[in-house]
Amino acid sequence: MSERTAAILGVGLIGGSIAAGLGRVGWRVVGYDANPAVADRARELRLIDTAVDTIDDAIDGADLVVVAAPPSATIRMVAGLATDAIVMDVAGVKQVVVDAAGHLTRFVATHPMAGRETSGPDAATAALFHGATWVVVEGADADATRFVVDVISSLGARPVTMTATAHDRAVALVSHLPQLVASGLLAAAADDPASLTLAAGSFRDLTRVGASEPLAWVEILKANDDAVLHAITALRDRLSVLEAAILSDDDALSRHLAASRGTRAMLGSPVAQVRVALADKPGELAKAGHAFEASGVDIRDIQMRHAPHGGGGVLTLAVRPGEEGTLRLALEAEGLLVMP
Repeated sequence: MSERTAAILGVGLIGGSIAAGLGRVGWRVVGYDANPAVADRARELRLIDTAVDTIDDAIDGADLVVVAAPPSATIRMVAGLATDAIVMDVAGVKQVVVDAAGHLTRFVATHPMAGRETSGPDAATAALFHGATWVVVEGADADATRFVVDVISSLGARPVTMTATAHDRAVALVSHLPQLVASGLLAAAADDPASLTLAAGSFRDLTRVGASEPLAWVEILKANDDAVLHAITALRDRLSVLEAAILSDDDALSRHLAASRGTRAMLGSPVAQVRVALADKPGELAKAGHAFEASGVDIRDIQMRHAPHGGGGVLTLAVRPGEEGTLRLALEAEGLLVMP
């Protein structure tokens, strides 16, 4: 079988991560970006094999074309494409893209539910999609869809199918609305600067996405405005119910919080957290790495919070419940300060 070639149109975080993953499973990857410096950087990082200056040069001879750009650029690109290759996009809204790609007989609309707060090829990693859900929109050519599903699976993701309308409604609730909620919480805290000095794990977790690139989110929110506005209304109604429950004398508030807890439990098994205070000196993270290896525990998540004025910080490690004791002992054996 001859080497397969993928053209990645847009080699930032998502496109660069797809490129890196495809390269690992044997694809030759050609990259194009509207900013030539980004494509050159992706090549320097070996995310792509070749950087080209035009879309036509990228798609020439490609077996697969991946459009990895913000919604407006994705719409422009798919509307202007003329190719027999299989084409897939990864934009965060789907119906407007499907409409723009109506002339492409082998187009498959998709959306990986993965990302980071940072952007650009320097943030790209082949591991970005491991274990992530990746939406594949129904209604595309069957052979092209099977091909794209195989590609997605090769990147370590879990393909799920749904309609474009269902996707746009769902992401408005679980992705777009959280972005706006994080923005609102951060704005409220900024109005009371003293509160920021008390911000800890829960506030940081709730507002993590607030560090995302604003311009990219403006495009996404505008492109999915109907569903986003519906989600805002639903949240406003829910907050009104909670407000009334706080003022009520019965157990309505307890019932609401219990129901939320049950829904949260459906998203995955809980984790236990271990926090480590890192000193401002070389070798602290290396000690933590040695402890991971020695303990053999399953590290589910890692977060690093730097000290407010530089130097040291707190490393928060999420592990399976019951394994936190083993990890604590291993960390202490390395001379690290484990926080209560």
